Amino acid sequence: MNSREEPRRVKARLLPLAGFRILVGRARHQASALSAGLRKLGARVIEIPFIEIRKPRSFKALDSALKNLHEYDWLILTSVNGVEALWGRVQDLHINRKNLRLLKVAAIGPATRRAIEKRGIKVDVVPQEYVAESVVKSLRRRIKGKRVLLARAKIARDVIPRELRRLGATVDVVEAYETVIPESSRKRLRDVLSDSKRHPHVITFTSSSTAKNFVALLHGRDARASQSKVASIGPVTSSTLRDLGLRVDIEAQEYTIPGLIRAIAQSKAHQGFSEQPQSAGGTRALRKSATRW
Repeated sequence: MNSREEPRRVKARLLPLAGFRILVGRARHQASALSAGLRKLGARVIEIPFIEIRKPRSFKALDSALKNLHEYDWLILTSVNGVEALWGRVQDLHINRKNLRLLKVAAIGPATRRAIEKRGIKVDVVPQEYVAESVVKSLRRRIKGKRVLLARAKIARDVIPRELRRLGATVDVVEAYETVIPESSRKRLRDVLSDSKRHPHVITFTSSSTAKNFVALLHGRDARASQSKVASIGPVTSSTLRDLGLRVDIEAQEYTIPGLIRAIAQSKAHQGFSEQPQSAGGTRALRKSATRW
C-alpha cells in the first residue's frame, strides 16, 4: 500500500459518517449541497430524486403580477425554487429591477434570503423559524391593509395566505413552478431498497413533497424502509411523514440543509446505526401502504 494512502484511509474512517449510506431525495439540481456536506463527513451518498421541478402550465398570473408590482407592498418567497422561477420571468419580461426594490420582501429562511440577495434585492424579514407559521408571526404587526404577492409552488400549504388575510392583508397567490414525481426514479428507488449491499442507513426528506413522492414512487408496494433511519429537515416535513405512516428518527433543529446534516451526524454519534440495514424484502411493512397515495 502506498505510504501516503494509509493516513488518508485512517482519516476517512474517523469521519463521523464514515461508511454510512445516505439516500438523498432532493431534486437533481438541488442535491449537491446536501450530498457534498454528507460526503465531507464520510457518508456514501446515493442520489435518487423524489421530486422534479417544472415550469407551471401557464405564467399568466405571475406575469400579470410582475407587470403590476407597483400595486403591491410586500413580496413573500418561500423557497429558492420560487426565487429562481420569479427571477426568470423578471428577465424574460424585462421587468425593471427597481420595481422589486420598492417592495418589502420576506424570505422563509437563509437559503431563500441568499438567493434573493444574490439578485440585488434587499430582504426585510426572515423569521426565526423557517416555517410558514413563523413567517406570519414575523409580519403580524406590519401587514394590515397591505397588499401582498406570494409566489410559490402550484401545490403548497395555505397557512400564509389564510392567516395574512385574517390579519387584514390582501394576498395574491401566484404559481411560479410546480413539483412532480420523477418517473425515472421509480425503478432505481425500488432496486436500492431491495439490495442489502446498497440499502441506505438513512433516507433524507427535505420537504413534504419529497415525503409524499417517496411513498408514491413505491406505489403498489409497502413502503418498506423501516430499517433505514428517516431524517427530516423540520416539523412540517416530519408531520407529513408521520401522516404517511413513516416514523421520524431524526429531525433537524435548524430547518436548513446544514441543520439536517448536523442532526444526522449527531444522531449517529449519540445513538448509532446498524452497520447492515436489512433490505426492503426483509423488513416489516410500515403502518400504511403506498397504495393509499
